[in-house]
Amino acid sequence: MAAEVGVTRIVQIGCDPEGCRWAVQAAERWPSLIAGVAIHPNDAARMGPELVPGLELVEALAEHPRVRAVGETGLDYYRTPDAAGQAVQREAFATHIALANAFDKTLVVHDRDAHHDILDVLDSEGPPPRIVMHCFSGDDHFARACLDRGAYLSFAGTVTFKANDQLRAALAMTPLDRVLVETDAPYLTPMPFRGKPNASYLIPHTARFLADTLGIELEHMCQALNDNADAAFGGNW
Repeated sequence: MAAEVGVTRIVQIGCDPEGCRWAVQAAERWPSLIAGVAIHPNDAARMGPELVPGLELVEALAEHPRVRAVGETGLDYYRTPDAAGQAVQREAFATHIALANAFDKTLVVHDRDAHHDILDVLDSEGPPPRIVMHCFSGDDHFARACLDRGAYLSFAGTVTFKANDQLRAALAMTPLDRVLVETDAPYLTPMPFRGKPNASYLIPHTARFLADTLGIELEHMCQALNDNADAAFGGNW
């Protein structure tokens, strides 16, 4: 269904050991997919002694040619509000940043209620050349801080929600060559399908909303999104 509406390429993210293995297998099987591998911050906070072998798996898989990204990694203070868990997240995030730098992979960043600390860890570890702010959730000020560090801002269906004026303000000040679009499937379904499971075939609804918000032609928006995906993750997929 996705290809039928013009969505011909997908970044398949693995967020735990099983998901990472599957993402790589899927990218090997289907040339329209590339993989991202990481231990999600909420998983990192809860894995205990299994975190170290999990990170070792991410390191091993990151060398695979079909793996173009390390992520999603980052900080999530919404689902991990305790200080001990947040400290583990920061350590795991730093490890993922080091892997992205070591293997020249794009860093895909998960950030929920942790804007300041995301920037602090990035600055402390040294931002990789390519950063994608997954499901960007900040305002225009945070957008500026991310852009200053060379990041792409990836907008999900949440940008279409009526209450999210701050996301649209962030979009409005983001250069067109730094905008990406995503699903976070099966979550964050764009209007008018909010509440139903999200999937790649619904991307055109978000893309059209981005174009309308920025006041540009849809074809121009789609070409920019395509070019930006190449720049962020590399071409030939």
